[in-house]
Amino acid sequence: MIKVDKLSYSFPQKNLYNKISFTIEEGQHCAFIGVSGSGKSTLADIFMDPESYMFDGKLDIDPHCRIGYVSQFAQIDSADEMTVFQYIGDECIKLQSELSSICSEMETSSDIEPLLEKYQETLDAFDAIGGDSFESIIEKKLNTANLTKHRNLKISELSGGEFKLVQVIKEMLNSPDLMIMDEPDVFLDFENLNSLKNLINSHKGALLVITHNRYLLNHCFNKILHLENMELQEFDGRYIDYNFSLLENKIELQELAHGDTEELARNEALIDRLRTEATEIIDASRGRTLKARVRLHERLEARRIKAPFVYIKQPNIRLNTDNKVEETVALKVENHSVAFDETLLDNISFEINSGDKVALIGANGTGKTTLLRDIFENSCDSISFGENIETACLSQLKNETLIESNTVMEEFFDFGFKSSEDIISCLSEHALEEELVSQKISSLSGGEKNMIQLAKLSSSNANMLLLDEPTSHLDTYSQIALEEAISNYNGAVLMVSHDFYSIINCMDYVLIIEDKNIRKMSMRKFRKMIYDNHFDKNYLELEQKKKELETRVALALKDNDFELARTVCEELEPLIKIF
Repeated sequence: MIKVDKLSYSFPQKNLYNKISFTIEEGQHCAFIGVSGSGKSTLADIFMDPESYMFDGKLDIDPHCRIGYVSQFAQIDSADEMTVFQYIGDECIKLQSELSSICSEMETSSDIEPLLEKYQETLDAFDAIGGDSFESIIEKKLNTANLTKHRNLKISELSGGEFKLVQVIKEMLNSPDLMIMDEPDVFLDFENLNSLKNLINSHKGALLVITHNRYLLNHCFNKILHLENMELQEFDGRYIDYNFSLLENKIELQELAHGDTEELARNEALIDRLRTEATEIIDASRGRTLKARVRLHERLEARRIKAPFVYIKQPNIRLNTDNKVEETVALKVENHSVAFDETLLDNISFEINSGDKVALIGANGTGKTTLLRDIFENSCDSISFGENIETACLSQLKNETLIESNTVMEEFFDFGFKSSEDIISCLSEHALEEELVSQKISSLSGGEKNMIQLAKLSSSNANMLLLDEPTSHLDTYSQIALEEAISNYNGAVLMVSHDFYSIINCMDYVLIIEDKNIRKMSMRKFRKMIYDNHFDKNYLELEQKKKELETRVALALKDNDFELARTVCEELEPLIKIF
């Protein structure tokens, strides 16, 4: 369906791909992975509209290939007054109406030939998207996504997560030959994540899904496309097997590459010494020795082992811990309500102490983000902060905390940075490239925008953080770094999240929204709820252990400790077989 051959593409300030090649074939479910900002979304855009991009190499797309697309940003548009059924079936409903209109025209027209031709064209389009059975297909998809009860709700009444699932169903109904989804899992609650998994696995056509979500990666795909450092690897098989083979290969290659680097360094030192001696002592034999050593160095460079494919860019997120306050009530919410067309939260009350790290959870659409925004704005008598409490916020709606028209440099200067050197240093700490400074915020990936927000938080003096889905769009290593930073932070944290691992790794307890109310839940009870209602306990515990071991391998390789990396990899292999 799609063949990419030696494709290269660059932005003005950034090279994205260097002669990458791969194929996507009929029926394949491909996961497209790589660190934030590596160019995954851009490649999807190139597939959607290749004529708008000046790239080198070849991109062959079957001329009959119809491509569907679901954006990473769930924007509810002018269709918000449609019902869910009308929105999903919009194309079929329009074609059905058009067929009826043509039939009515034919009853009174004296020139029926052009109408017959128009009718056949419309009927072919209707049949191409399964028009005869579109109602039953919609019902089946809604049932798969556990959204049957939402059939007659207006689009405007859906939460962001529910709307994302409806977008997925709408694109699937159009029966594209290839369906591209850009981080469709972002902001989905535990139940909706399972629904997305079921939708992906029920889809018969080809899929290209950009995701960092390990749960989906482990359960949904039979091909992996991995973009890293301008290069791409493709792997036919499960993500679990790919990831393990990648680690094994990385250990071997990095050890060989490290050996070559050391040998080259020794040879360079010897050449430098010979050059110094040659300038001090006129001796033909020394000159011949130097030339021979230089030729040897050139041969060593030519045959050196290339560094392993994966380059670990783990940011060094350090949340400011200087503004610690004595143990006190940091936040008090008393008899607070949240309402739009209907009441979401009814007279809720809770307190958070100055050292508490608290996860705020609940189904999509229960008012978590709105509550967090109310707390940050602090414009209600029902919300109050303790003395000397300073807050900072990370928003899932990036335009609330970032000015899209700013360059990255302007954004940091506006925040209070005094020099470009300080800004570049801060970006580097957060695994962001220096060339980003001249790019517009609007041009950054979702992960890069989140990391910019985290970089600003790290430079603030806040002793209470309000975090709305902070791990969204972040790659695995950035998620791990953020979990460590939160664990080491000595202020209060209130974090909206649907990331099971982030919650259990760095939160003290949970506040759960249910039935328009809020109640405190211990981590033990939270785990039990997740195991009982959403994910298999054995899977989650295995995945957590697997993730810990993979991280240990990665960190051992970062220190070039190959013996430790191999030992940990041997511990990991039995877990892979259990999966």
